[in-house]
Amino acid sequence: MARQSRYPKTRNSRSLSIKRLLRKAVLYLLLTFLATSIGLCVLLRWVPAPTSAFMVYRHIEDLWVDGSFQTIKYSWVGAKKISAHASSAVIASEDQRFFQHSGFDLHSIQSSIDNYMDGGKLRGASTISQQVAKNLFLTPSKSFVRKGLEVWFTLLIELLWSKDRILVVYLNIAEFGDHLFGIEAASKHYFGVHASQISRSQAALLAATLPNPILLRAEQPSRYLLKRQYWILRQMQNQ
Repeated sequence: MARQSRYPKTRNSRSLSIKRLLRKAVLYLLLTFLATSIGLCVLLRWVPAPTSAFMVYRHIEDLWVDGSFQTIKYSWVGAKKISAHASSAVIASEDQRFFQHSGFDLHSIQSSIDNYMDGGKLRGASTISQQVAKNLFLTPSKSFVRKGLEVWFTLLIELLWSKDRILVVYLNIAEFGDHLFGIEAASKHYFGVHASQISRSQAALLAATLPNPILLRAEQPSRYLLKRQYWILRQMQNQ
């Protein structure tokens, strides 16, 4: 009987030991993630992003679909080499309250919810900051975990970067066509000029494609795309 009484104690001690190890492992992974994500955001405050998670995802998607490898056109340029028209156009198109909010446009979120409750479609209310967090660090998959990570990285870049830096990164990593990323590559591809040389009309056309640059093609603008361009040009006048 004495021998039998020892087994439950042994099992309990092993169970507690495993739980402690799991807790330590989870804590270690969490601290590692926090330190890595913060350090990466601090670094990217000054260093050009060599690529983005979304660009890597495009490569993986190519390999998964047909086993091919397609080159991505991407060329980083600094703020001084980007036309002011480009910044104005994407703000007009994507996030008109960019300089007023702190990463999340609560006004737009509430408006989207109200529209949905009134029977309309649920519109997206992602800010430029959220899009940078999503495209730079995450994949386009939809889940609560990914959304939580998007919130975390949005808070980080809003805290650690200036608004101008967020805008520069956005213009450099935004997708403007099939395997075409960044305002410099897009300006050269569509207009044969550098990003510093694009006109108001050209900037508005590129910004008009941003909801879906694969379908909304700047080289063959549809009537819908031209309407969006005209609307953006009018919004740019109000800035």
